[in-house]
Order: sequence, then structure tokens, then C-alpha cells
Amino acid sequence: MSGAAFELPAEVARAAELAMERKAQELVALDLRGISSAADYFLLGSGTSDIQVRSVAEHIIEELKKEGVRPGHVEGFRGGLWVLIDYIDFVVHIFHPQTRAFYRLEDLWGDAARIDLEDSPRPPD
Repeated sequence: MSGAAFELPAEVARAAELAMERKAQELVALDLRGISSAADYFLLGSGTSDIQVRSVAEHIIEELKKEGVRPGHVEGFRGGLWVLIDYIDFVVHIFHPQTRAFYRLEDLWGDAARIDLEDSPRPPD
């Protein structure tokens, strides 16, 4: 995790690990504490296709459920362009690359502390 200005809570770190297991790209964590009441953290990642976007999101949801962490709300699963998984304290956004480029959440929340997770070692296949 490069440029860490904060430490990720265990559940957010676990969601990031799960996203990496499904080869999510451009994984970024944003610390929204103190700048937003929407959530404390955002985890953003991209898939290379709508199928991969859904696969990453489904893997996160299923594995965190096994660990007792259930989302309060999930949006966009059918379309596969942007799946939002709301865990109340943190929100996972998995995007199709074109959708991510259009909405530019990293720029929208530019004041947030950020960890680029792309440099992190990936779990073994």
C-alpha cells in the first residue's frame, strides 16, 4: 500500500484483498472521515468487462457474508457498469473502466486521504 496516510479498518482491507483475488484493477481506498457523512471509507476498483465487474462484486459480497459482514444495500449488479456495495461504514465501488472515467470519484473526493492499493502484493492465484 503506497502513500498510506491512514490505516484501513480490517473489513475494508479484507474487501480490498477479495477484490484483488478477482484481479480488480486500479484499486484505491479513500478516507472520507471528517469530509462526508455518506461513509467513512470508499474502496474503488475496476474490472475489464461487465462480467468481471460483477464477478469482483459478487466475490466480495459472498466472502464477507461468510465472515458475518453483510451489505446494507447493493446497486448496479445487473448492469455490471458500476456495482455499489454499501456496508454503511464503507462503500465498495467496482466500475467498468469507462464508467469510472466518466464519474471520476477520486477527483470528486480529492480532499480525501488516499491509499493506492495497486502496488500491494497480490494474493496467489
